[in-house]
Amino acid sequence: MEKAIKLVDIRSLSLAQLKDALVEMGEQGFRAKQIYEWLWQKSCTDFDDMSNLSKPLRDKLKERFAINAVKVRQSQISSDKTIKSSFTLYDNNVIEGVLIPADDRMTACVSSQVGCSLTCKFCATGYMDRKRNLNADEIYDQVVLIAKQAEEKYNHPLTNIVYMGMGEPLLNYSNMMKSVERITAPDGLNMAAKRITVSTAGIAKMIKKLGDDEVRFNLALSLHAANDKKRNEIMPINEQNSLAALADALKYFYAKTKNPITFEYIVFNNFNDELEDAKELAKFCKHVPCKVNIIEYNPIALADFLNAEADKIDQFAEYLRKQGIITNVRRSRGKDIDAACGQLAIKEKDNTEAVDQA
Repeated sequence: MEKAIKLVDIRSLSLAQLKDALVEMGEQGFRAKQIYEWLWQKSCTDFDDMSNLSKPLRDKLKERFAINAVKVRQSQISSDKTIKSSFTLYDNNVIEGVLIPADDRMTACVSSQVGCSLTCKFCATGYMDRKRNLNADEIYDQVVLIAKQAEEKYNHPLTNIVYMGMGEPLLNYSNMMKSVERITAPDGLNMAAKRITVSTAGIAKMIKKLGDDEVRFNLALSLHAANDKKRNEIMPINEQNSLAALADALKYFYAKTKNPITFEYIVFNNFNDELEDAKELAKFCKHVPCKVNIIEYNPIALADFLNAEADKIDQFAEYLRKQGIITNVRRSRGKDIDAACGQLAIKEKDNTEAVDQA
């Protein structure tokens, strides 16, 4: 029996690598640029749609390469117009992404890993095992699919991208960086880097690497507590990346890029919602030019955390503003759907396992 040839993910190749592969196949090298445009500018996921290539060349490509397209599995639309989608990958793993409409922007929230290894106590994804990193094209595909939802549902183009979905982007550094390159490249989606924010739970050495690479996109740190004892309790990553280490890394990043930092702070009821917590956060903000996004919590069944009372959140934000810190309160979106990060993917996983066991 003849052994099946393993197809190469064509989008894993650089333009130069694709050109070399075509020449090796007896084709003209200039075809590589045409194929690259189909893949990254036109977001084509079927060789047969590459209409300016001959049929014999398209057949050759199908024999050797695959386009591992991400597909929408299920979508939920909230009463506030947020759209939460689960996506199926080529190997049947499931991830998720969110379209967040607002008056002045249309934001895609994308995942960078299948699951997560960081075990943050308040996050649904933290209760999933990390299966694998996403490839750059799988991150890119989420942006394309969510942008399509924005156009079809709300007749509005995508304006912003946040890497705040499942997984820790800085633990998938090379694929995250390649996805940003393809999203921002003139021969890609041609989005401005300043419209992209990468959010990290706080890995000091990788924040410094972002500085060394002089990235042009924005950096957000999921802080959620500004003293080590509390942060250790909810984010075990802090045990190896203390607030002092993070402050040092952020100063280095800012010196290299001149990009202000965004601190994300979920205010949990009776945990980090007191004036003393606000004072600690204000002190931490002095390390680098920054702003604070206070985020309402979407409770999950797997954790005991609850959102802080509305007046506590307002008092917390007002204290920060009085200290001269730009502070936004991000109200919870998609409360009537599985909006918390990881919730929909966990539900999909549980449903799939139930079918498999039936």
